[in-house]
Amino acid sequence: MVTKSQDRRKVRLSRALGIPLTPKAARYLEKRPYAPGEHGRTKRKADSDYAVRLREKQRLREQYGIREKQLRIAFNEARRKDGLTGENLVELLEMRLDALVLRAGFARTTAQARQLVVHRHILVDGQIVDRPSFRVKPGQLIHVKAKSEALEPFQVAAAGGHADVLPPVPGYLEVELDKLQARLVRRPKRAEVPVTCEVQLVVEYYAAR
Repeated sequence: MVTKSQDRRKVRLSRALGIPLTPKAARYLEKRPYAPGEHGRTKRKADSDYAVRLREKQRLREQYGIREKQLRIAFNEARRKDGLTGENLVELLEMRLDALVLRAGFARTTAQARQLVVHRHILVDGQIVDRPSFRVKPGQLIHVKAKSEALEPFQVAAAGGHADVLPPVPGYLEVELDKLQARLVRRPKRAEVPVTCEVQLVVEYYAAR
């Protein structure tokens, strides 16, 4: 369960970063599209290059709900791969099991997707996987454990109950929501991934560290 204090933190963070991290935060941003605090409404001086890059890095990290160490590891791996580092980075993060559980519509938020994985409700190719960071390979099937399908969160998901807050299912996933299963058909492309982030600025942030 996500606590009220965690909920408030996500709302405040969403306002600071200028992106909705939860459905509740999205509603707050509609009403208060400015940063939190007494100076939130006032026009601030231009941010330094460092501050701009830091904010983009924080945006990316918070949208996936991962720790700094996890993002740094993913960045180092992305840098070693052929192609553009920023695009590689988003691709690697998007192939996390918790990210795909969210994209498939099995959960309403990143935090809920992680909970479902940790509580051993999610299988990959028939095997329980309880690590949110597990990297799904193209061709693998993600599905809900048969004994868990009758639980209320999954009944809501199977009925399309999260469609109002989630973006459309991206092209790299084939989803049968009524069966609570989804297949990663190919590697994601950055342009298809529904995250708000200037990934080149994230690359520049880490390159300078």
